[in-house]
Amino acid sequence: METGLEGKRVLVTGASGGIGAACARAFAAEGAEVVVHFFRSRERADVVAAEIGGAPVVGADLTNEAEVDRLFVEAGRLDVCAAVAGVWPSANEPVWELSLERWEETVRANLTATFLTARGFLRGVAEQGHGSLVLVGSTAGIFGEAGHADYAAAKSAILHGLLLSLKNEVVRVAPRARVNAVAPGWTVSPMTRGHLDEELVRGITRTMPLRKVAEPEDVARQVVVLASDELSGHVTGQVIVVAGGMEGRALHSE
Repeated sequence: METGLEGKRVLVTGASGGIGAACARAFAAEGAEVVVHFFRSRERADVVAAEIGGAPVVGADLTNEAEVDRLFVEAGRLDVCAAVAGVWPSANEPVWELSLERWEETVRANLTATFLTARGFLRGVAEQGHGSLVLVGSTAGIFGEAGHADYAAAKSAILHGLLLSLKNEVVRVAPRARVNAVAPGWTVSPMTRGHLDEELVRGITRTMPLRKVAEPEDVARQVVVLASDELSGHVTGQVIVVAGGMEGRALHSE
């Protein structure tokens, strides 16, 4: 089925690996002109860019307002933005042990970074009168995640308060502009590398009809579908959960 993305210019944040890299490849496969964003992993970003035909690569710290502003200047005119970048702190820490420093770092790396990315893109939408924004949250923002309340809170804010506000605001300046979100569950990526051993996978898939962990491409395909005006032109403010039918988190190992 035709996505209508050929020739569209797409910014993918966090595109140096994992879900972001898969999104960059998926958009490029549809004929889109992809801008590959990275923060620290320039070498990996260059590899992704080369794979998809020499796409432009732009580095920026998405928690830094000035750097985000520069990112959008360097990215140029955009039709689509996939706000994929985010950070999952691997240490399992309940709230009564959670430091304020980690809380603030996690919220900044996820919620604030997504806000600044959305703001930068939507400023362009206001000028052009069109655009499609896809936010990437997490099932942690829907079901919660014990030991990661900071991450769950940030992703919940993205999937609910931010998403639902943006989809109503953007039509003030672009009547057909859309904002949607994808909420991946456990996905094979650099962020989860070293954590998805056989025992953990058995536990986390207990509430999933499709008892498997997602591949980055599973998420990327849904991002592309939501970004496409051809496929999702009457879809806005929606969250697509990519988690094998997950209904909640397993609380016990058996």
